[in-house]
Amino acid sequence: MITRTRLATGACALLAALAAGMAFPAGAVADETSATAPKVDLVLDVSGSMRARDIDGQSRMAAAKQAFNEVLDATPEEVQLGIRTLGANYPGDDRKTGCKDTAQLYPVGPLDRTDAKAAVATLAPTGWTPIGPALLKAADDLDGGEGSKRIVLISDGEDTCAPLDPCEVAREIAAKGIGLTIDTLGLVPNTKLRQQLSCIAEATGGTFTSVEHTDELADKVNQLVDRAADPVVTPVATTGADQCAKAPTLKSGLYTDRAEFGQQRWYRVAVEPGQELRASVSVAADRAVNPSYGVLLRAETVHGREIVRGEAAGNGRTDVMSTGLRYPKAELDDEDDDSATTSAAETVCLQVTHSFSAGSGVQTTPGLPLELTVDVVDGPSQSSDVASFGLGRGWWLLGALILVGFLAGVVWGWLSRWRVAVWRTN
Repeated sequence: MITRTRLATGACALLAALAAGMAFPAGAVADETSATAPKVDLVLDVSGSMRARDIDGQSRMAAAKQAFNEVLDATPEEVQLGIRTLGANYPGDDRKTGCKDTAQLYPVGPLDRTDAKAAVATLAPTGWTPIGPALLKAADDLDGGEGSKRIVLISDGEDTCAPLDPCEVAREIAAKGIGLTIDTLGLVPNTKLRQQLSCIAEATGGTFTSVEHTDELADKVNQLVDRAADPVVTPVATTGADQCAKAPTLKSGLYTDRAEFGQQRWYRVAVEPGQELRASVSVAADRAVNPSYGVLLRAETVHGREIVRGEAAGNGRTDVMSTGLRYPKAELDDEDDDSATTSAAETVCLQVTHSFSAGSGVQTTPGLPLELTVDVVDGPSQSSDVASFGLGRGWWLLGALILVGFLAGVVWGWLSRWRVAVWRTN
């Protein structure tokens, strides 16, 4: 009887599994995963200038190949990665032909590291620098899917195919609203290249980085590829005010704004008793800025009294500077009356200030992009058993432990002496 019951149970389970497999085929799950997978297209300049030997004693092309091999080894499994080249195939002098020289070296999709490395190994510095056409094609490479999309452009020279301005191309891509970010890396860049690559990145909310060493190139590209794999959170655009009284009131979430050079931005957050405010801000240097800079995030009362602050400073080249703060609001005491309870919510004013300054000849508008994270959460309960021994009341616990230890020592000593006396008597 037991055997028949087990057989019947097993048959039912098998039928249920088969039904589930028919209702949710494996292909459907794989297709859903593929549709949401993050995509990255690495766009590499293979023009003739990449022959220059000024990166760690080797050519720019050799440094790029070495960095790409490290990046391919470290690419997360969930990222669909492709490689596009510009200036890799046409060595001639015909400008019209040279400005069409962009090709997909490795298609965007699941990564086969061996095939991708073999493709990169074949590259040799060749021709022109058609950055604009390459960006247009790269946007097509990333078409489709719902995951994040990122182009990482690596170049050692400005575009040679004007009037198709690559900065205008980037703005055109951004205007399509497809959520595509372009990050740019300049190999030993001059002023003109810095301005062009900064403009391209700024148009889509990306970053520009100057690279002069092989390890810097590998580290930065790895960072950008990993960033593509992070969960996508759509920030909400907001506009801070020049004083707290006029500032927008923010709830928990991620916000974007722009801060002019030398400008303060104010925001308001409501914090209830027993809650904790956690806030952080990141300011991106999306254009050439002078060394020595800092970011300050302050929490104040509406009357101007500072509650807490977070600050960070640096010197040299940077892409992003971040800082944060935490403010726990104490719970109301039980003896507080009803009128105090109804007005217990506190408005906290958040002030964001940065000390970046624009480099010579660099445009100062629009302001630098900033990203503000606001999180209002329940603070630790003051009535819980663990929290009841706070810093102020910890001395009571310490005193109790000392007293218990003392009494235990006295009792143990008395018992020991009693046992010795009994042993001697016997």
